[in-house]
Amino acid sequence: MKALRTPDSRFQNLAGFDYQPHYLNVDDFEGGELRMHYLDEGPQDGPIVLLMHGEPSWCYLYRKMIPIITAAGYRAIAPDLIGFGRSDKPADRKDYTYARHMGWMQSFLDQLDLQDIHLVCQDWGGLLGLRLVGENPDRFASVVAANTFLPTGDKDPGAAFKKWQRFSQETPEFHIAGVIKGGTVTPLPQEVMDAYNAPFPDESFKEGARQFPILVPTTPDDPAAEANRQAWKVLGQWQKPFLTAFSDSDPVTRGADRFLQKAIPGAQGQDHVTIEQGGHFLQEDQGETLAEVVVRFLDKSR
Repeated sequence: MKALRTPDSRFQNLAGFDYQPHYLNVDDFEGGELRMHYLDEGPQDGPIVLLMHGEPSWCYLYRKMIPIITAAGYRAIAPDLIGFGRSDKPADRKDYTYARHMGWMQSFLDQLDLQDIHLVCQDWGGLLGLRLVGENPDRFASVVAANTFLPTGDKDPGAAFKKWQRFSQETPEFHIAGVIKGGTVTPLPQEVMDAYNAPFPDESFKEGARQFPILVPTTPDDPAAEANRQAWKVLGQWQKPFLTAFSDSDPVTRGADRFLQKAIPGAQGQDHVTIEQGGHFLQEDQGETLAEVVVRFLDKSR
């Protein structure tokens, strides 16, 4: 598999991001390997908080949350999905599939032998993370779902998502920071925009970002639909703590929090929150607030 690797120089002196990189290798499913990047902060013997980003961001999205989580005694692990951040980026769009992304993340969990995981997931971080919970329920201790869902393709995804899907495929230039900016309600300084663009020197590095929107199951016969349905059979019986922390200004996932609260037993009786003045990328708009919600939930759940 041909893959691109963003030069390290692109990640120097990023605003608010003074974290040491960590790497491991995952199978590329074609006889080779891909390098996967992750952050690993806080006490190594602390309870594990797995912070999963979505499309088209990278672990930079969690920079405001990590210090609050680690200060509370938790170990924060934030991977860059393959195709994003400092992780390798397969050069052909066909190399990106839902199943392969699941395989790469499963390998990540296995290699680090992560157990008793407290998952925090947003956007595609949930499409992958909630599937991981469904397929590895014993590995996970709790979930915080923020502006995300696990679709099976059995319901219409809605006009807002379809509009985004069309845009992602038709725009001549996929402006990564522009997408982040469009999904926030607070102004983004240029230095933050630059940081979101850093992993993608040119359009050839963006094949994964281009492909993600059309990998979301939107029809019942989607390749990922049945596996997601099977994951829902587990989630529908999940008794461990499950919290929704959605924002008030995200048209794409609006209402999904109420569905999750009703569908997942572990969500019953939890102090679900709607975070004000937050767009789709609520970690960017209200990262400190979300981190405090996470810590309060985890402290209560332990």
